[in-house]
Amino acid sequence: MSNLTISLRKIVFIVVTSLMVLAGCSNQFAASMRKVTYAPDFKYTEQAILRSDMGKLGQQMSLLEQALIEPYGETPAEIELQREQVLTALRSMAAISSRLKTGSEGANHPFMEDYMQDFTSKIDKARVAASLAQPRYYFAGKVSGGCTSCHQVNR
Repeated sequence: MSNLTISLRKIVFIVVTSLMVLAGCSNQFAASMRKVTYAPDFKYTEQAILRSDMGKLGQQMSLLEQALIEPYGETPAEIELQREQVLTALRSMAAISSRLKTGSEGANHPFMEDYMQDFTSKIDKARVAASLAQPRYYFAGKVSGGCTSCHQVNR
């Protein structure tokens, strides 16, 4: 009988401990703990928001690469169409990357703090080069490699 009592005590202890751990891992509890443990000026970004913006950035990257794959147009209208496609993708990427920079959305992601400013400056440089009278897309190609280099480092 004493073995059964000890086993029952162990089971109750394990169940209660497990329930406390599960409650501690819940989203509501974590959100309330962040209010106490993080500095007042620290902005926590939920993973869903970060993944959503990164997904949008990936879609714009795909559109940029598609515009760059097309051969150079021969007529002024074709050249202008390609330039507009490239510039539209770069503008959208600049807006998304500015939201992801530290102080906006990326405050709790140290890799983003290190690399997002550099990525945003590459986008700006690519926009300037694509806006020239004779557009240059070299820097736009480097923007496309910007995602890959950062994500390789952080895996």
